[in-house]
Amino acid sequence: MTWFMVAVVVVAAAAGLLRWQRPAWYWLSIGVTFATVRVLVRYASVMDACGLTVPPARWRLTLARMTGREVPEPRPPRILRLRPTRTGLVLRLKLRPGQDAFDVATATDRLRHSFGLYGVTSREIRSGVVEVRMTGYDVLKRVQMPARLDTRPMRIPVALREDGSVHYRDYRAVPHGLTLGATESGKSVYQRNLVAGLAPHHVALVGIDCKQGVELFPLARRFSALADNADTALELLEALVTHMEEVYQLIRAEQRISVAVPDAEIAADVWALPEDIRPVPVVVLVDEVAELALYASKDEEKRRDRIITALVRIAQLGRAAGIYLEICGQRFGSELGKGITMLRAQLTGRTAHRVNDETSANMAFGDIAPDAVLAAIQIPAETRGLAIAGDSTGGWHRIRAPHTSLREAGNICNKHAHRTPDVPALAAFRPITAAVPSARDRLSKTAPASA
Repeated sequence: MTWFMVAVVVVAAAAGLLRWQRPAWYWLSIGVTFATVRVLVRYASVMDACGLTVPPARWRLTLARMTGREVPEPRPPRILRLRPTRTGLVLRLKLRPGQDAFDVATATDRLRHSFGLYGVTSREIRSGVVEVRMTGYDVLKRVQMPARLDTRPMRIPVALREDGSVHYRDYRAVPHGLTLGATESGKSVYQRNLVAGLAPHHVALVGIDCKQGVELFPLARRFSALADNADTALELLEALVTHMEEVYQLIRAEQRISVAVPDAEIAADVWALPEDIRPVPVVVLVDEVAELALYASKDEEKRRDRIITALVRIAQLGRAAGIYLEICGQRFGSELGKGITMLRAQLTGRTAHRVNDETSANMAFGDIAPDAVLAAIQIPAETRGLAIAGDSTGGWHRIRAPHTSLREAGNICNKHAHRTPDVPALAAFRPITAAVPSARDRLSKTAPASA
């Protein structure tokens, strides 16, 4: 008996240590079994306590009275499927008549407490069917991306959501995005993950980094064009507008609209063109948009207006030409001048890390998901990388990108440097990467690429 008690204590201590140090391993080995049993045993009583049951049908009550049986109990939603995952459980429910998906969404906190799990979220799959995702531990504390990722052209995995699913940046579905974050909030790490994810794809990367290139130029070998000051940025953006107009001319020449041409073969954007003549898609990353919008003289004001006009034109017309914007900044508000709110209206994807004021969070989510504003301003300062991601549909998620150092991102870009496409319209802005210049020498990014 003594040896049995010692073995129980040792196993319990090992399980506790595993849960503390390696929560993912604990969940896959022990936690998932206990959680599944707990959910199935408590399901009916928990649903009744959370108000997610409906009274029995009239015919069942009548039949019970006629036969002298007990009155049937209220009925909870029917379980269609219970599936364990690497981070939790996925419960698919069929709602009873009279129930709504909003009822389940409002009860997620009570379900989390009742089932003894870390987090619970819900979404409606189709009419009358709701998927409840439950996480067994804090998946955002130590982000580990799954081994299998659903990667497709222009669809990049960049972070992990709080429900354990992968957050993708899909440029074909959400062409333009806005990323906000204060200093030391994790915005740069998110940007590095984005560049590292795009590096293996057939895409031209264009960067504008007005902080003298300290963020993007270490990744220069994978960039087709880079600018480190506002003057060069203006020339680069106007060259992109010219390139966009040339792409539209190519699309128009290849449309071939006639009675004999099937509807599916009529080209309306670059993705409908034959692959052999399709222009390479372009992703434009602006590291600090406020540096492009600020001015201190009349000449700088004229330059600023031209820059914002070019950005708005690309945001409005660039999707069909295969040009996508990724705007980043610490602050994004109407005080940056005219055209800023027009630019924001075209940026469908919104991501906000920790911000210093509520106004920035309102600029990110105030027009699409007001409840996400409160979540954005509640991000603690010690949790770097945690962010709120939303889009124009009104849905939002808590996400966190895996930590990627500048060295790791640079190594990935160097590994895929041979994939850097040559875009003739941007040849004058190709960064010089043949040698590492001295720290006292001024960098030149407007010279043509060396052999």
